[in-house]
Amino acid sequence: MTGTTTPNPAGAPGSVKDPAADPRTPPAGAATGGTLWWVRARGLLLATGLLLVGAVTMAALHSEERHGYLDPRSADPYGSRAVAELLAERGVTTRVVTTAAEAAAAAGPDTTLLVTDPDVLGDTRRGALRSAMDLSGGRTVLLGAGARSLGDLAPGVRTASYAAKENLDPGCSLPAAVSAGRAATGDSLRYTTDLPGATGCYPSDGHPTLLVLPGTTKGGDTVLLGSESILLNQELARQGNASLALQLLGSRPELVWYLPGLADQSGEPEPSAEEKSLFDLIPAGWGWALLQLLVAAVLAALWRARRLGPLVTEKLPVAVRASEATEGRARLYRLSGARDRAATVLRAASRERLAALVGVPAVRAHEPAALVPAVSARLSTDGPRDLTALLFGTTPADDAALVALADHLDALEREVRTS
Repeated sequence: MTGTTTPNPAGAPGSVKDPAADPRTPPAGAATGGTLWWVRARGLLLATGLLLVGAVTMAALHSEERHGYLDPRSADPYGSRAVAELLAERGVTTRVVTTAAEAAAAAGPDTTLLVTDPDVLGDTRRGALRSAMDLSGGRTVLLGAGARSLGDLAPGVRTASYAAKENLDPGCSLPAAVSAGRAATGDSLRYTTDLPGATGCYPSDGHPTLLVLPGTTKGGDTVLLGSESILLNQELARQGNASLALQLLGSRPELVWYLPGLADQSGEPEPSAEEKSLFDLIPAGWGWALLQLLVAAVLAALWRARRLGPLVTEKLPVAVRASEATEGRARLYRLSGARDRAATVLRAASRERLAALVGVPAVRAHEPAALVPAVSARLSTDGPRDLTALLFGTTPADDAALVALADHLDALEREVRTS
């Protein structure tokens, strides 16, 4: 390899033995490998840090202390762990499910099925719940059921405008409401219905916020509660909220607490187990996150791209002797035990040089039928010689055989040159 050397500070060519003048020694103040890496990567690291800080900040701003909303496992102010623990003291077990299929399978005559947000469910999942409600013979409690879900889960019931007050009096003869007294069932949906046997409680301007519907075929009942406030940890100890919640949810020995997961909230039909693919198992929110990461990766690749134009030839900063390169390559062959590769390189180079000496075209230098006769014609007839084995033979058995092969090839070339 060839290149240019850098003069020393005095102006004279630097000696390789003088480290201060060695062109391979970086000048004072030059960036080392670690410094150069930091200079190149600091922009990307800074951008990544800003993205992480922004993501954490947005998550904190959007949390609003509503982590685990209506989750019976959450002790946050908007969780429902307190009511679950009170039910457990009375012998009622609470089971959390996140899909309509699990909720429908768990419903039975000894269960209370609590659906926390019916309006987020699609038609298929609402139909599955309706079938379970008709066949179970247990109690179903619907929290905040609006016009979207009432047609499937409570036909014959309609919504009225929101209640103006939060704390309301029972205003009915339902034993659970009478014993609980005033409770925070208002400030949310009100209902109206003409169904026979329906019991309305906690009215606001003539429309109840708590409605109990009798079962159709196998008994049981359906409870519509317009507000979820009585189930929250921060509201449970106020008014008669705890008493009303325990009586509505504790009438059966088992409580199935249905918190619709991301898959159920999407509103898409739930595929069967055989039809589910990998993408069906990924929560809906992750799709947008992956898309954003892909866009960020593409932008980072474009930003960090270097060769946006044609390649430019540059001079080497160091002059390296050919003998050094040859010796270094030979050491690599020896370390890897690549005698086959070394022998192939030696024979190929000898064949090319011999072809030029004996007048064989370069394109036929590696054909035994063309090269061997031409070389034989230039040699003396002293003793038999197997030129085919020498120039096109097999891999040497050991390092000594490889060295002997190199010597024989050199001797052959010298003889051809002097003939």
